[in-house]
Amino acid sequence: MQYLARREHSRRELHDKLLKKGCDEAIATETVKRLEQERLVSDDRFMESLIQARRSRGYGPLRIQKELQDKGVTAEAIERWLDVSGREWLEDIRRVQRKKFGARLPRSFTERARQARFLQYRGFTYDQIQKVLNPHGQD
Repeated sequence: MQYLARREHSRRELHDKLLKKGCDEAIATETVKRLEQERLVSDDRFMESLIQARRSRGYGPLRIQKELQDKGVTAEAIERWLDVSGREWLEDIRRVQRKKFGARLPRSFTERARQARFLQYRGFTYDQIQKVLNPHGQD
């Protein structure tokens, strides 16, 4: 219950934590199943919480998607919750780009590449990066 009190967890993440602490496989599986039935564990709540937290920290959809996969969330559930091509990501990438580099657009190829690498590292898509760095392509 300590794990659940701190933050939301995915089912697999909680299962793995129980195993690490020495819990038997069958007991860990049954415990997670029971907690899910009692609505104390929910992959949907976990995804909503994680997506919101990562977006507020300036991470893009690809990085969030990878983290959800690493935490054991199914591809179908991720697709349901995370619209990688959504327009709201353009607002996010612009905010991240302005915070890191200021309001100016890159003036040289070197600066453009530097900004693009940073935004790619943050998990934004190629198309999103092109839209924010291309002065004629902004929506």
